[in-house]
Amino acid sequence: MSGSVRCLIAGNWKMNGVLQEAIDFVGGLQENASPEHVEVALMPPFTLLHTLNARLAEKGVVMGAQNVYYEPKGAFTGSISPMMLRDCGCHYVILGHSERRDVIGENNEQLRKKLDAAWAAGLEPILCIGEHLSERESGATNAVLKSQLAILDSVPGNALLTVAYEPVWAIGTGKTASPEQVTETHAFIHDELKRLGCDCRVLYGGSVNPSNAAELMGCVGVEGALVGGASLKAVSFMAIVNAAAHEFG
Repeated sequence: MSGSVRCLIAGNWKMNGVLQEAIDFVGGLQENASPEHVEVALMPPFTLLHTLNARLAEKGVVMGAQNVYYEPKGAFTGSISPMMLRDCGCHYVILGHSERRDVIGENNEQLRKKLDAAWAAGLEPILCIGEHLSERESGATNAVLKSQLAILDSVPGNALLTVAYEPVWAIGTGKTASPEQVTETHAFIHDELKRLGCDCRVLYGGSVNPSNAAELMGCVGVEGALVGGASLKAVSFMAIVNAAAHEFG
């Protein structure tokens, strides 16, 4: 249900980046920014999608968006449709990020509608799942992840999909799950995906940076990373890409 390249390094810029910063970033990428065995993607803000499409493609980087609405068109002020993303050149779209779940209040019902709409338009969702610190400490991690993955029941056989495990307590905090925690949790996620009939990549996200990328990429069951803050600078982002290339090469 995912592409032939098993490892994906995806940069999520969140609400960061204006035109000149984006142009400078692309200029700072190495000439072939997607090494063999590693796919590289970038999810900039909506305002930069059209501008960056051709520039990123020249560097071998695939483009994605940070969100999408589930209606094809209509009176939905401020929303972006799947075909609008395709028109900009997007392949990926992030769905279910904890900031959308916690701040915006997105729920499983809405997310399944978004998944179906993305698939219908030929987009590949990166579905984010993850637990809060209180849930981790109370031993509820697996129950939380199982609930979040339940929306993948009855997924179309030809659907493109990537899952990103991002413990909420590690996003933007500088804290990273230990290799033992990452390995154990990714094993559970893969087992649950297999039970649901989904064969897809599982990325790790949550304060991934050049210092810890190699260790995280070496964990069993980790097939790439969803990178936040470290993706805003070309140097740090490429360091993570190259660490993945070394691990998966």
